[in-house]
Amino acid sequence: MSKKEHRHPWAWIPSLYFAEGIPYVIVMTVSVVMYKDLGISNTDIALYTSWLYLPWVIKPLWSPVVDIVKTKRLWTVAMQGMLAIGFIGVAFTLTLPIADFFWPSIIFLGLMAIASATHDIAADGFYLLALDKEKQSFFVGIRSTFYRAATLFGNGVLVFMAGYLTKEYFKGDAEPAWMVVFGIAAALFAIFFVYHKFMLPYPADDTPRAEEGKNKIKEFFLAFSEFFKQEKIGLILFFLLVYRLPEAQLVKMVAPFLKDPVEKSGMGLTNEQFAIVYGTAGIIALTVGGILGGIAISKHGLKKWIWPMLIAMHLPIVAFWYLAATPPHAVFDIAVVVVIEQFGYGFGFAAYLVYMMYVSDNKYKTSSYAICTGFMALGMMIPGMWSGWLEETVGYENFFLIVLLTAIPSVFAVWLMPLDKDYGKK
Repeated sequence: MSKKEHRHPWAWIPSLYFAEGIPYVIVMTVSVVMYKDLGISNTDIALYTSWLYLPWVIKPLWSPVVDIVKTKRLWTVAMQGMLAIGFIGVAFTLTLPIADFFWPSIIFLGLMAIASATHDIAADGFYLLALDKEKQSFFVGIRSTFYRAATLFGNGVLVFMAGYLTKEYFKGDAEPAWMVVFGIAAALFAIFFVYHKFMLPYPADDTPRAEEGKNKIKEFFLAFSEFFKQEKIGLILFFLLVYRLPEAQLVKMVAPFLKDPVEKSGMGLTNEQFAIVYGTAGIIALTVGGILGGIAISKHGLKKWIWPMLIAMHLPIVAFWYLAATPPHAVFDIAVVVVIEQFGYGFGFAAYLVYMMYVSDNKYKTSSYAICTGFMALGMMIPGMWSGWLEETVGYENFFLIVLLTAIPSVFAVWLMPLDKDYGKK
């Protein structure tokens, strides 16, 4: 097949961004469900899966290497092949005795996290090289849609499949069910690897850019210096690290809480119920909340909406406390709480994204924004580490109360944050 410089964007953008979203959601969320099914403690689940954020924390430092070495097309396809191997690796660890599989599986998930973060860099860069500016603007919504579809596929379809196989085919044994799920994911990425190897275009500008890579390294350090020279940088970093402090702890414990039995103040959901309640309805609510949050800010500016968005993000934790304090509950009632919480999180997170744009508004916008995303990942990684230990120490009911109290630093962060009055308003 001849190397085509151009292919119709519909032939590769949907599949590329679907492939970009799947490993992230599996590493960050689906793995939590799997480990819960396989009897791993909440302390270990939260601590070690939170470490998997690290490649996204340091992604800005790794980005120039993708420019210097080979092409973004090659990086993109190669990382999809690596991810297929990673999925096979996790599936293989599930053939080990239950006492021996945890560390090998974490290592494979860690390698997948590195490959996924690198794939993000390469695929996003390739998108910019393969399309002109008009098509970049047109397809930005398409790529976002298929990335979100990947989240639904991971949290919804794959988790549902694991639960169904456990119950219907493996007589309650979750290990072979998850082995099949990861085998399916491996096969899917093998297909992505082959498809994109032939179907991605070969943009003329997609060449090893040693000089550009070196310039990016130089620009990164200049941006780093410029970023930290900002007035009130301490307050900016405080906001970036603590605005989502309650959610960073909550997100690692939602799956264990929804799946733990009622005797432990959990909700006792099956994987199939979890997939529908959290992995489908919750993700849709999160998406709608984010869209409406962006619209609200564009109409009236971030300053007007920041307090309602902070409240929308953290107040629904009260409903989780209520669920934990008064079990059992009907699946519909649990779903209502999850939808409200996820909608509020999506609505409130819009403020965070816009504020990252605000503090990155300098001559090194791209690099400064990348620095912000590193702090964003760090702000999720560190609180997530202790959340499992905290829950196992105090129980779900007290855990949610404590998590709610950790919104106090978020309140101070919003109160003290430097912000122009009408920023974000269009």
